[in-house]
Amino acid sequence: MDIKNLFDLSGKVAVVTGGGDGIGKGCCEILAAAGASVVVSDINADKAEAVAAGIVAAGGKAISLVCNVLEDADLVKLIDTTVNTFGTVNILVNNVGLGGGGRENPFKIDMNYVDRIYRINVFAPLRLSQLAVPEMGKSGYGSIVNITSISSIDKEANMCVYSSSKAALNHLAANLAYDFGPYGVRINNVGPGATKTAALASILTPELQEKMLKRTPINRLGEVSDIAQAVLFFASPASAWISGQVIFVNGGGNQTLD
Repeated sequence: MDIKNLFDLSGKVAVVTGGGDGIGKGCCEILAAAGASVVVSDINADKAEAVAAGIVAAGGKAISLVCNVLEDADLVKLIDTTVNTFGTVNILVNNVGLGGGGRENPFKIDMNYVDRIYRINVFAPLRLSQLAVPEMGKSGYGSIVNITSISSIDKEANMCVYSSSKAALNHLAANLAYDFGPYGVRINNVGPGATKTAALASILTPELQEKMLKRTPINRLGEVSDIAQAVLFFASPASAWISGQVIFVNGGGNQTLD
């Protein structure tokens, strides 16, 4: 294959959940820059529309769609609208996630919280994959990328629900690779380390950043672009024989909260 085509997504259609800001926005923008038509999905209509408008202004193709991943009807609508608008779906980035931040005292957690975290972090990616894979199979190209977390392999206090949900997402992808492979669909996970997003900013102090950097060989925190570039790799033909894998994008280190 021509090296220039390894990351070319021209003619491909991508769906990104939580695409209105942070890592999701970065994924939308890089996939569009690689040539994909992008469906920017987010629970916040204004944010989703702003990202889609920015892609169009830059010469790309994008639409926005409001989607609450806790609502099955919204998930069905997301895939149906994508197919009705662009003819197919080739790439699915399950980016929406919730929880963590060192706030999960196991003695105070309400079980409704646990249910919500798993529904967002595990069940929604599974359901969207279930809806998208038949369309990907018909199109002849399919790649699913789940955004997991370095927390999925870390061990630390007050992170039990979030971390275990992301660990479940890792094992989900590893097993689904066997189910989706016959359809010509790959599924992989990208696990960010400490990445400069609004979520990190809500808990980051100078002291915590200093501790994180001491455990990070590449001596900086992650940028959204670092994560988006890994997503592009898994979405593109460059990773054509890779499925069921997790790549951790963490500067070579371990940025735990303790």
